[in-house]
Amino acid sequence: MSMNNGLAQLEKNLQHELSLLEIPAKDWVKPRYVGDTQLHDVVVIGAGMAGLTVAAALKFLGIKSLLLDRSPEGFEGPWATTARMETLRSPKQLTGPALGIPSLTFRAWYVAQFGQEAWDVLDKIPRLQWMDYLRWYRKVTAPDIRNNHQVLDVELHEDNYLVLTVQYQQTVQKILARRLILATGRDGLGGAALPAFVNDIPRQYWAHSSDVFDYSTLKNKKVAVIGAGASAMDSAATALEEGAASVEMLIRRKDIPRINKGKGAGSPGLVHGYADLPDEWKWHFRHYINKAQVPPPKGSTLRVSQHPNAFFNLDCAIEKLETTANQQLAIHTSKGVFTVDFLFLATGFKIDWSLRPEYARIAPLVRTWGDRFTAPEGEDDKELSACPDLGKSFEFQAKEGIVAPVLSNVYCFSYPAVASHGTVSGDIPAISDGARAIAQGIASSLFKEDVDSYYAQLQAYADPELDGDEWQAALPPSQRNS
Repeated sequence: MSMNNGLAQLEKNLQHELSLLEIPAKDWVKPRYVGDTQLHDVVVIGAGMAGLTVAAALKFLGIKSLLLDRSPEGFEGPWATTARMETLRSPKQLTGPALGIPSLTFRAWYVAQFGQEAWDVLDKIPRLQWMDYLRWYRKVTAPDIRNNHQVLDVELHEDNYLVLTVQYQQTVQKILARRLILATGRDGLGGAALPAFVNDIPRQYWAHSSDVFDYSTLKNKKVAVIGAGASAMDSAATALEEGAASVEMLIRRKDIPRINKGKGAGSPGLVHGYADLPDEWKWHFRHYINKAQVPPPKGSTLRVSQHPNAFFNLDCAIEKLETTANQQLAIHTSKGVFTVDFLFLATGFKIDWSLRPEYARIAPLVRTWGDRFTAPEGEDDKELSACPDLGKSFEFQAKEGIVAPVLSNVYCFSYPAVASHGTVSGDIPAISDGARAIAQGIASSLFKEDVDSYYAQLQAYADPELDGDEWQAALPPSQRNS
């Protein structure tokens, strides 16, 4: 079977499965207007994996959404841009964004093109192949996406809707929405976490591992990488494969983490039970995983260590950086001075609203975990404290003393939801569970908002089941013929 025939048949199977489940539901949300302008029911910022999945979950429930993404079509998210791993970390059999539909899984997509035997021998999913799958997912779920659209501002209007200022090429327009979902990824409420020691170093000497960067410029250069996580290994390996003269891995810890503690807790119980846990238990789980840290994948680590010009420097704390007279970078560490041509900071991300000027109106209103929860003794955690304290359906909540009812019409479906809801808003394993939860919550809120109208609709419904001639009224027993 050819690739095209295989996919064509899969798409027929998908439509059949959806029809068996009566998906998608019929449109039911009553339109709302401001003047002559109809409000969008839901706008989603971000059309990567999370945005696509939540858009499909909403569509399955009969709710229309509009997705805005600043990237060109087919390059949403990190997979074909800033991600540099060869394969995904997640096991190939995870159903990811399929929303419980067999023909929407990566496995079905892969087997349709390459056959069952190819699937059986596949180890991990190649990164760029995952992006191809998401492109196909977009095609078959058919969301309304506007690419190359940059959100500049989000205003909470007092009349219970949101006003988005959006730029497309040289045009700036206003988009009005009843609900807004931020599906903006790992750095969705901030950006790269940069240590203070790079503040005075010219940008030409360093990059964050998440930056768009041409690694071919590192040929014959001496490179250093700070960190030992997955992104550190990916940056180091890519530099080595592009011909770097050497790569020094500068690792603060005395050893590289060996065990992925998150796998030890993974179960439907955690996925569906985490959000209902007492705050103390949520904190215990997430802080323990944060403290243990996630080890880099075995394959990613071997991808680096196979190069004889890769050096793993453990227990190597950074003391200061300075530029040299011959345009190099001197990195002073607890293990000595490393002189390199370029430095990568694989130092992760942070929640920092100041890095997201488009949310400047929202940021001062949002209640965080740190605003209302005191960490147990010995479990201080800046990342968790900065996470927004979300409601049951991923909605933002206002700080104590602030009245901002429209804020609850904005939902966080990106990594910072982790403290309130666990890892259901960005990682492959439970992305469908998170998307369904937020879609159901939005369906409920839209219905409640217009409940009087839906009650009137119920009262006005007059489509008869019976015409009145399906029976004949009986005579009293005394009047019937014996």
